[in-house]
Amino acid sequence: MTQLYDARVLVLDDQQVNLDLVMDLLTLEGYKNIQLLNDPLQLSAVLASQPIDLILLDINMPILDGFAALAMIKQHYHEQDAPPVVMLTAQNDQENRLRALKNGASDYVMKPFNRHELLKRIEIQLENWQMKMMLKEQNRLLEQKVQERTQALEEAHHEIIYRLGRASEYRDNETGNHVKRVSYFSELIALEAGLDKKEAHMIRIASPMHDVGKIGISDTIMMKPGKLSEAEYLEMQRHVEIGGEILEGHDSNVLKTAYEIALTHHEKFDGKGYPKGLSGKDIPISGRIVAIADVFDALTSERPYKEAWPVEKAVHLIKSEKNKHFDPELVECFLAVLPQIIQIKDKYSDKTST
Repeated sequence: MTQLYDARVLVLDDQQVNLDLVMDLLTLEGYKNIQLLNDPLQLSAVLASQPIDLILLDINMPILDGFAALAMIKQHYHEQDAPPVVMLTAQNDQENRLRALKNGASDYVMKPFNRHELLKRIEIQLENWQMKMMLKEQNRLLEQKVQERTQALEEAHHEIIYRLGRASEYRDNETGNHVKRVSYFSELIALEAGLDKKEAHMIRIASPMHDVGKIGISDTIMMKPGKLSEAEYLEMQRHVEIGGEILEGHDSNVLKTAYEIALTHHEKFDGKGYPKGLSGKDIPISGRIVAIADVFDALTSERPYKEAWPVEKAVHLIKSEKNKHFDPELVECFLAVLPQIIQIKDKYSDKTST
């Protein structure tokens, strides 16, 4: 019972004799944290200054009566859990009793009160309150554990997506940093384009899968050092549809976005891309964003069949492809965040271990 007697009890009554009576009763019973208040106008300040476990409240008080005090208590705690309020009053009529209970009182005790009855009602209210707070804390801890485990699962999910994206790049990128750079480039462009943080983050998480369909392309094509023949180039184009087949049909928002990107990041703004020849805003914005990020990184990275372009040359090409290959508005977004893109490029260069 020690915990019960440590409860913080506030007694509000404008008559000092009543306050002293309750104080003596509670002190003799073993309660340690009792605060007396004879001015209801100070109630708000008291509630704000400390936590309260139980309030004993008179009804007949000048200026601010018990019902006004109940309204103040309700307003102070808003949607949070308010402590139990026991009305301690000489008004023995059904109307006031019902009004008090309707407006938030937990119990209603008549004066002059029976000592044992009052102590028992206080005990019941405090036990209920403490049990409620205990359950609330347990629920909070359980929710925290669920969130932690959910976050761990999401992180594992994202890591699998990233590693699968890397696997598709290993045959033409030594370290697989291409997918990491493209993902961060894409997030920067998305934020600059006005997408919210959640949408931009989703594109960053999903974009490593943009070329997952390369898994289904022959090594003789993937590793060919020279220019591809027309037939080989058409075969290479199939990687977007293979990627779409790998990623489609799942309820995960990440995989839905990954599917969208894999299938559309080789479409062109003027409609001359593949696989469907989509144009303009018919191409999902995720695909339009990753198209710029992917081409910029591909141009400025060394491959078995080419040397890396200087950044200036790659930027010039992207500018020249506005309204043709690329969405002109997103090109401007790319240019706006180019300094950060270059920082990411340097941080995750192919010489950097992942």
